[in-house]
Order: sequence, then structure tokens, then C-alpha cells
Amino acid sequence: MSLAKFFALIQYPIPHHLLSRLVGFLAECRVAWLKNALIRAFIKVFEVDMREAAEPDPAAYATFNDFFTRELKPEARPLGEGLLSPADGNISQFGPIEADRLLQAKGHRFSVVDLLGGDAEAARRYSGGSYANVYLSPKDYHRVHMPLAGTLTEMVYVPGRLFSVNSATTDHVPNLFARNERLVCHFDTEHGPMAVVLVGAMIVAAIETVWAGQITPLSGQVQRVRFDRPIHLERGAEMGRFKLGSTVVMAFAGKVDFDTGLAPKTKVSMGQSLGTLPEPERSRDF
Repeated sequence: MSLAKFFALIQYPIPHHLLSRLVGFLAECRVAWLKNALIRAFIKVFEVDMREAAEPDPAAYATFNDFFTRELKPEARPLGEGLLSPADGNISQFGPIEADRLLQAKGHRFSVVDLLGGDAEAARRYSGGSYANVYLSPKDYHRVHMPLAGTLTEMVYVPGRLFSVNSATTDHVPNLFARNERLVCHFDTEHGPMAVVLVGAMIVAAIETVWAGQITPLSGQVQRVRFDRPIHLERGAEMGRFKLGSTVVMAFAGKVDFDTGLAPKTKVSMGQSLGTLPEPERSRDF
């Protein structure tokens, strides 16, 4: 048995939520010597480049979570053309949505219906469309931004497990992104519907959005929130953040022409161009 498979298998009996909440409690600790030690150790182990941070002094952060969700300097992530990467990380998989299935890893696919919390009607919007998954490693910038300009129509909290989402686990745990706790954000864009799914993971203490604050943990039931008053976010605007790392899954109704330089496990930065979508149809005046 490979080490990667062993790592995946030992996660099944672990009390995911309890472990994550304990880590979350530690990450909110305000005892100066302890939080400073945690931050400095993390920077050293994961080789975090603090020169990009708006506040480069590790001791200036009130908690480890404040450091982990740190803001970057405005010029650190220029916006490219077309469809943008929503976060720093690795493109784990991307491509067309075929027969309601998205690729998680070689040999593992999962359904759009399951990803969206069992909403078959919403899943039909993405039939024949495209998807992309971005994995955020511990060293990455952990704020999530809009890949396209859009208006939020619905937010869906889906309870689940909290398996790790690194490559070892995605390779060996079936339906991982449709099993983990997640927050599904539905947007209307000029290119059609777009779903941005923030997937929880082992020791992810919480997910936050700019419109509702901290979302998880909630109850053990699927919870839907509709937005009658428009919440519009521009392309590249911050939409949320992970308190410790995870994955963003994006689904688009349109077919994305992905950049030729992209490949699975390619490193990407927030704001980097991932490809282009067809030009939206404009109404014609006669």
C-alpha cells in the first residue's frame, strides 16, 4: 500500500469536525507569545513570502487566523484577461462537464448534482458547460475572489465530512468534493450562471463570505438562502476566505476556452487568466 493511500484511509475514522474545531480554537488564540510562535513556525515550515503581505510583520497580527487570511499589497495580484483564477493554488482539474460529471482525479469523477447539495434543477444549468478546481495549499493566500463579475442569487450550506483535500486524498477518496462540508454560491453573470463552491477540509476552522461573515459550522441540514436584494461583486473582488486551506470548485454554464499552458497541478495565482468564455449575446435594437 502506498503512503498516499494509507494517508487517505486513516482519515475515515478521525473525528474531522472535533479536530477542526480544536485547531480553530487554537488559531483564534490571542496569547502573544503562543500566536507569534505559531505564525513564525508556519512561515518557516511553509516558506511563506511575507513581502507580498500588506502587513509584513508577523507579530502585528492579532491571531493566527488573522495572519492566515492576511491581505496582500494591492499590486501583488494584477488581474488578467477573461476568466480569472479565484485564488492562489494549483489547478487540480479542469475541462468540460460531461454527462453531469466533473473530474476529481484520475479514476474519480463526481456529479454536479451531488456537488450542489442534491439540486438537480441547478445542476441542469451547467450541462455542457465547464469547470475548474483550484486547490489552496497551506502557504497560499487564502482569500477567494470573483472569477467573473456576478450577482449573487443563492447561497447553499451543505454539511459533510472534512477530509483533507490534498492530492493524496483526492486520488483515493471517491466523491471527495461532494462529501466534504461546503458552501455553494450561485451567481448570475453576463456569460450565464456560475457556481463557486468553497469546499471545507480537515482543520479548516471556518469559511467566511463578504456578505454574511462566518458561515460554518452550521446545523447538519442543507440550508438555502435566497437573495432578493442584489449583491453584485465585480470581477476580481473578494468574495470570501478560508480559515486554513481548502479547494474552490467553479462551474460555468458556458464552454470555457482554457489557456493552452494550463495542466493539472499547474500553479496559479489569484487574478491570473485561466481562459475565455464566449462573448455574451447582446440584445439588438430594431
